[in-house]
Amino acid sequence: MTKYIVLAVFILILNFVHSFFLPSGGVYVDSLSYFGIASDLPKPETDLFPLGYPIALRGFYELFKDYFWAYKFLNTSMILVIFLFSYIRKFYFKETILLFTGKTFLFVFFMAISESLFIFLFYFLIYFLYQILVRKTLRYKDCIFASLILFGMFTVRYSGIYIYLSLLIFTAIFFFKNWDKQKLFGLITIVIISGLGITGYLLFNITEFGSLTGENLRGKPAEMLPVYVLRDLLGTANSINPYIGLKPASNSFLSLTFQCFILLIDIFVLIHFLKFFKKAKETNAYSFHMFLWVTAVCYACCLIASGWFQQIEEMNTRMMAAANVCIFFSFLILYFKTKNSDKRIFRIACFFLAFITIYSLKNPTNYLDNKNQIESQMPKFANRKFLINNEREGAEIYTTYHIPIINKTFRYNHTNNQKGNLKQDLAGSINPKIKWLKYDTVKDKSQVLYTSELILK
Repeated sequence: MTKYIVLAVFILILNFVHSFFLPSGGVYVDSLSYFGIASDLPKPETDLFPLGYPIALRGFYELFKDYFWAYKFLNTSMILVIFLFSYIRKFYFKETILLFTGKTFLFVFFMAISESLFIFLFYFLIYFLYQILVRKTLRYKDCIFASLILFGMFTVRYSGIYIYLSLLIFTAIFFFKNWDKQKLFGLITIVIISGLGITGYLLFNITEFGSLTGENLRGKPAEMLPVYVLRDLLGTANSINPYIGLKPASNSFLSLTFQCFILLIDIFVLIHFLKFFKKAKETNAYSFHMFLWVTAVCYACCLIASGWFQQIEEMNTRMMAAANVCIFFSFLILYFKTKNSDKRIFRIACFFLAFITIYSLKNPTNYLDNKNQIESQMPKFANRKFLINNEREGAEIYTTYHIPIINKTFRYNHTNNQKGNLKQDLAGSINPKIKWLKYDTVKDKSQVLYTSELILK
């Protein structure tokens, strides 16, 4: 147990210091939208994203008066709460710590994105559903807590509706399997209460903003070219893999070949995990593991389908976070139940924790220095209302990589390292009242802060 406590402390420290070595400190375009909504509270101007995450950010902002520090301490607090809860409640503490060595937990808690709060709540939803499905007697307070958490997940990310749909499908399976009627009643209670909450939130959006989920603001989906369909399918399949999530943005033959190679690894991992899932039938927690796998499949399928009908991000580690957590957690629980030694899984986890960290910090930068440079310039632009990156063309920065085995080099354009994107992220986090825009459609140019006006050495 001691080594897991040490690993937990290390993960907590690593998470806190990691973003200081990222160019924009873990703040990206979507972060600016969340900061903007948070800064508008209590009178939000858009329902493009739900209010749950901005409200949490605003709460921490009131303490630190800086959105970077607000998200940093919010994320650190969530990790600490999960660790303490798991340890005190004795809810799969070892498995929980190992979850944080995987790509999903590391990724979502390194950045200012709503997935961090979404996964935080999801962990507790899993806990209460475990209590409902595994305990011999049903406690109705577990149903109430699970209902509130599921509703809360929807207020953090609209994709929470897919978790709700997953629970609905699982409840139907539970009914047709003719399992415990008391537990079935508990599941139906969660479906009804959380469903009422989600419906109420949608009615609020209709009343306040004239749309259900900001669908009128997302624009049309990108053209469904075969290469993008393939990349989405590869990204969805990669949700199986707990550690490897490398997905180059390039559509070159070399890039797609590499991603297909990763797919082979994903298939191998899936086969391995399914072998453990079959062992769940021998435990009293089979229905719990069934819930995790049903949720993973339903969530992944619904999300990739929605990506083909509306303008959302390509399927990747971030988008598939919930599916990956379900599959990996199920595997870890069954691994510890069926294996006498944890040496192999612990060593693998530590190796990939180091690998993912080193990979993400392959080009370390002093974020605080970048922030100070931009922050000193922002007062003279206090009257600007919009922020636009006008340095997308002609100033690309490429990183050169050398592959020693085949003695080849290639150049790659990292979006987050581009000066225009970097200045945009820094400026938007310092003053979220200046709203980020993708396109320069503002007629009065005096209201626009262009990234070319900012100096970053």
